[in-house]
Amino acid sequence: MKRTFIFTVLGLVLVGPTLHFWYLGLSRLVTTPGASGAFLRLLLDQFIFAPIFIGFFLSTLVTLEGNPSHVIPKLKQEWFSSVLANWQLWIPFQFLNFRFVPQQFQVLAANFIAVVWNVILSYKAHKEVVTK
Repeated sequence: MKRTFIFTVLGLVLVGPTLHFWYLGLSRLVTTPGASGAFLRLLLDQFIFAPIFIGFFLSTLVTLEGNPSHVIPKLKQEWFSSVLANWQLWIPFQFLNFRFVPQQFQVLAANFIAVVWNVILSYKAHKEVVTK
């Protein structure tokens, strides 16, 4: 229950608003139409925004769960593999999302894929930190 509650709060307070404003800003920043514009938005989304946001999300989650001292070890252990998993799931989807979904529906479309992504993130965030 605690994990579900924290993910719900993070979704409402952090993820939802951040993605809303990110997609809005991205569509204003990249106005090129068609596949070229979709590809450019994809590059910005996945290679600039996503790695930073994943680190911030994991840090916030670990802190809210009462383990702020585990933030750095958790990031060292899970950040890179989380970014790789993100790319595997989100790059194909986001290209299609940016190319074919109207901007006002992009967050909604992403929410469907986010169900799968949240399972992956929850698994990675709750793996025991291995200390060496």
